[in-house]
Amino acid sequence: MSKTNPGNYFEDFKIGQVLDHATPRTITEGDVSLYTALYGGRFALQSADSFAMECGLEAAPVDDLLVFHIVFGKTVPDISLNAVANLGYADVQFKAPVFPGDTVRTSSTVIGLKENSNGKTGVVYVRSTGTNQMGAIVLDYVRWVMVRKKDENAPAPETVVPELPDRVDPSQISLPQGIDFSGYDDTLAGSPHYFEDYDVGEKIDHVDGMTIEEAEHMMATRLYQNTAKVHFNQHQMQNDRFGRRLIYGGHVISLARALSFNGLGNAQLIGAINGGSHTAPTFAGHTIYAWSEVLEKAELDDNPTAGALRIRTIATKDAPCESFPDKLDDGKRDPAVVLDIDYWVILPKRSLEV
Repeated sequence: MSKTNPGNYFEDFKIGQVLDHATPRTITEGDVSLYTALYGGRFALQSADSFAMECGLEAAPVDDLLVFHIVFGKTVPDISLNAVANLGYADVQFKAPVFPGDTVRTSSTVIGLKENSNGKTGVVYVRSTGTNQMGAIVLDYVRWVMVRKKDENAPAPETVVPELPDRVDPSQISLPQGIDFSGYDDTLAGSPHYFEDYDVGEKIDHVDGMTIEEAEHMMATRLYQNTAKVHFNQHQMQNDRFGRRLIYGGHVISLARALSFNGLGNAQLIGAINGGSHTAPTFAGHTIYAWSEVLEKAELDDNPTAGALRIRTIATKDAPCESFPDKLDDGKRDPAVVLDIDYWVILPKRSLEV
């Protein structure tokens, strides 16, 4: 029997299968610093203990997406080591803040399977849950991923495609305990725009662009202990249809979030991700731009100092977003678009300042 792990192929997955993933991870201040170096995020709540304490927290929380990537990375050896691509996310709920020194681990349950018509690959749907050292859930989400078959003659499983919500109801958003924006300092935060200043239907060009370097995306994926071959193994990928390594989709999400500061600088927390899809591959050398649209506004009954904006962010490669690229006249997506993500962000409210 081999002592190495070849990863699971599509035919290895079963509905209801539970996978407890290896390697718990203690998140350190070093991880936080490296994450900042990779993406340059400037949201004040995650940048300064003093700012976070003024907002009622014990310290600056770990960036929501860093938590997401690390929890996600735990799943890769069991779910997507033999993936062609990660396809999308839904019902992503950030349940509790994570602080440096906390340890996270992940388990997943297979909730859907669908073999593709080519008979060479299939789509696996999993619900993954990240917990901290006290057993509290910090993150819960669904993703679906296209996985290769090892034996193309293996029979197709019964097709099960889970029904997923179109959005996370804002009543389900979990804010960090004690968060209080009543004394919010918008000068230190870097933006004068509060919850009340945004309108449904408003579009924001985030203006800035950031080029993906080969070394940076490799470092980022290693930071998350994401071992997917499509991101690491150029020797293997040179024979793939693209001939090179794919950028981890989460890398693009973090770039888009960092770029969104220019226009959404007070969006201090991600409350939930309603859905997201990677619509085209991204490679080193591409420059990422982003724009956002306000889809919905919601009051948060349990916290009068904060409000939630439902944001749709579109990221593009090598295409500035002053024209808000999305769908073309024929209904097909603009080929420059690489990410379409729908999520809730938490902002302070101005009305309680007086």
